[in-house]
Amino acid sequence: MSCDIGLWGLAVMGQNFALNMAEHGFSVAVGNRSQAKVEATVARAKAEGDLPIIGCDGPEDFCSKLQKPRKLIILVQAGKPVDETIAKLSEFLEEGDVIVDGGNEWFPNTIRRGEELAQKGIHFVGMGISGGEEGARNGPSLMPGGPKEAYDLLEPIIVKCAAQVGDEACTGYVGPIGAGNYVKMVHNGIEYGDMQLISEVYDIIRKVVGMSNHEMSKLFEEWNKGDLESFLIEITSKILSKDDDLTGEGQVVDYILDKTGMKGTGRWTVQEAAEQSVPAPTIAASLDTRYISGRKEERVAASKVLEGPTEMPAVDKDQVLADLQAALYCSKVASYAQGLGIIKAASDKNDWDVDLSLCARMWRGGCIIRAQLLGKIQNALIEDKSLANLLVDPTFASEINARQMAWRRIVTLAVASGIACPALSASLMYYDQYRRESLPANLVQAQRDFFGGHTYERVDKEGVFHSAWTDAHKDIGDLGGRTAGEV
Repeated sequence: MSCDIGLWGLAVMGQNFALNMAEHGFSVAVGNRSQAKVEATVARAKAEGDLPIIGCDGPEDFCSKLQKPRKLIILVQAGKPVDETIAKLSEFLEEGDVIVDGGNEWFPNTIRRGEELAQKGIHFVGMGISGGEEGARNGPSLMPGGPKEAYDLLEPIIVKCAAQVGDEACTGYVGPIGAGNYVKMVHNGIEYGDMQLISEVYDIIRKVVGMSNHEMSKLFEEWNKGDLESFLIEITSKILSKDDDLTGEGQVVDYILDKTGMKGTGRWTVQEAAEQSVPAPTIAASLDTRYISGRKEERVAASKVLEGPTEMPAVDKDQVLADLQAALYCSKVASYAQGLGIIKAASDKNDWDVDLSLCARMWRGGCIIRAQLLGKIQNALIEDKSLANLLVDPTFASEINARQMAWRRIVTLAVASGIACPALSASLMYYDQYRRESLPANLVQAQRDFFGGHTYERVDKEGVFHSAWTDAHKDIGDLGGRTAGEV
């Protein structure tokens, strides 16, 4: 039997995506380093509706069972395992075949692999997949980047297997090699920010408002019916109401150690924001918070030495809850604005021509950051292809202007209460800096010129200037080269 597509790498994500494709009528050849995983996947396929999945015995058998031009997806651990898998499989591939890497890979590695395989005439696609195990089985968000010719071969399959919102599939052609992994990386960075924002709101509710876990669960459930509707709000409600199975007392969330793990995509996003000179303070704050959370022993020791406020501000709890809802919405918009700004800068730099409205569409369903908000983001980006920032879209500007005082009250309350809110406050500061015609950057540039002769521009004259700030400052000559090397 010649299969429509192959999938190599049968951990749970791989198994589920293979079953997804098979359930949509595509015959799938499956392979894995361990033959036991192949047998388990074939057994699942039979049990879940006698789905058309064919088990294979090694790379050669796997490739021989694929229709030409062959199309195969690999889902293995990022890094060296991807290179090793490509090396094994490419021995049995031919010019015009397509390899898709569906892992969370650092985009320069994807570009390198694409260039290496192109020398053999083999197409390579880096495809971000979001949605976790459930999404892989029932419809994930798929973000492919690679040769358009390769995408056209894959499109009939991935459009059917991706999540569907209305009459639109949560996938599409992102751009050349590297673009798909880049968009998925930024998706994960936004995810970091979103999770941190929700956790800060949770912290204020429990410490200031004094709600129980079950009360908070009902609140998040209610919020999930409005502007804040999203996968992460939905699961937060479920998490808070989950009773602890081990002790039979209280909810499991209170027994979880306050240390957050990570796989690296958030760090990559912050690195890329710096590389592209794009501010991403919400995402950066969420990453820093994960670092601080990992220093548990230091924090325990510090808690015995360092003091916080001794008096808590009096509050109207109903007002606090209403303000929190508004502050979370505004912060989420700011976080998306930052992420999309990173993608746009990288797209311009690399000539990827990424359609930001497509990014919003791909994220509307199946993925971890799926949210009602993304429908409005998609519309804003369709209506104005040259939109500089989500914050200045007329709809979002009106909404944030109406909510910004609530946003300020929450950040002020958190600071006065000694409750850390790095992502909420970073989001607000991003807004406050972006909305200002004039910033105190003039003083910083003056300081740079004072100690380093870095020059400055004036608001009243064209050109580049330098001042002899004291008698010790001498003439620095030609100013033309003084800004060389600036980014």
